[in-house]
Amino acid sequence: MNKKITSLNKTINTHYPELTSKGKMLAEFVLSNPDKAVFMTTRKLAAAVGASEATVVRFVRQLGYASYALFIKALRGLIDTELTLIERNRLANPVMRSDDAELERITNQDIENIRAMRKNIDLSEVKKIRKILKESEAVYIIGSRLSYAPAYYMGWTLAKIRKNVNIFKGSDRTTIDQLIFASQKSAVVVIATSRYPNELIRMGKLVKRQKLKLILLTDSSSCPLIQFSDHVLIAPLKTIPFLGSPTSLISLINYLVHTLTSDMGKMLKNHQEKLEQAYLENDILFNY
Repeated sequence: MNKKITSLNKTINTHYPELTSKGKMLAEFVLSNPDKAVFMTTRKLAAAVGASEATVVRFVRQLGYASYALFIKALRGLIDTELTLIERNRLANPVMRSDDAELERITNQDIENIRAMRKNIDLSEVKKIRKILKESEAVYIIGSRLSYAPAYYMGWTLAKIRKNVNIFKGSDRTTIDQLIFASQKSAVVVIATSRYPNELIRMGKLVKRQKLKLILLTDSSSCPLIQFSDHVLIAPLKTIPFLGSPTSLISLINYLVHTLTSDMGKMLKNHQEKLEQAYLENDILFNY
């Protein structure tokens, strides 16, 4: 059975009749509490149903996964692509809270997500991406639905330090017109948040066919655009978002663009002088 195309939900349901009683308890716990199970070690998952770690390992192998890490990756994929808004709301808001308690919960989640991004970021990949963003003839930044907000932010800030930056919506089919005529010296940045709109996946396939450099910024290693990408940075979520959580992606973009600024040298000064002159001549910004 190919785990790349078969969801964990279907895999568990297929193998459920042949599982032991403890295996069935593990299956039911995982599918009922994916938000908890995805962050559990083998020891914690075993303790949750009163089983041994060896039972968890056997359970994972019975499902066809070579390791517990691959099982957790599949579980993350189920969460990112299959949970509906109603299911996410149930996981994110199990009880009613006071306003101050909810403020603390939400801000703590954002802080934990940013910390996870900082801990897991591949700095060698960051350097490669900065080099591409600096040297490319043009940069096209694409987002869709929730991810359009961080895409716009990245495009807006990047345009302050280099020229030929273009921001596109994945839902706008005229983006295809731009990409098929893009120079081979161009780079494309796609920003994708779960639940991963198909329109962004189509854009990823198009960029791959056009043989343009594709940089992906996403929130999970289960993102289906990874297979089309040349470079990937992941800002992993430590919680299951109900309406989406772009906070760590915004922080990642902020870091990426600000460190790129120091790479620009004299080009930065010339670029920003032209911008400031245009702001002044066209009365763009409020001025006493």
